[in-house]
Amino acid sequence: MKVQGKMFIWLAVFVLVMAIVYGVWSKEPAGTTALFLAFGLCIMVGYYLAFTARRVDVGAQDDKEADVADDAGEVGFFSPHSWQPLSLAIGGAFLFLSVAIGWWLAYFAAPLLLIGLWGWVFEYYRGENRTQ
Repeated sequence: MKVQGKMFIWLAVFVLVMAIVYGVWSKEPAGTTALFLAFGLCIMVGYYLAFTARRVDVGAQDDKEADVADDAGEVGFFSPHSWQPLSLAIGGAFLFLSVAIGWWLAYFAAPLLLIGLWGWVFEYYRGENRTQ
């Protein structure tokens, strides 16, 4: 994680320099603001990765002598199947579409979004997947 943290910190420095150069050269506020916001995002991610790297063990990506196989193993838990992202995607699409078509469509999008969000959060707390 140290490598990724350093990469984002260096990326933040580059984006900051580019934001300053772009702002002085173009005098265009929207692009300059976007670059400064990108700088802020890079700093946040870089700080998080650097802060987390101090609390976890050294990974294979931090060892210059490591092989690809040294980083093999379990990555994490991923849900094997879920219909909730489909409901969230349809509800989100309808909600964004309501800006163009009419706000009345948001009344149909909101229940889809809420059902999808509720189902996704509590997916493993009901039925056969419920913890005892």
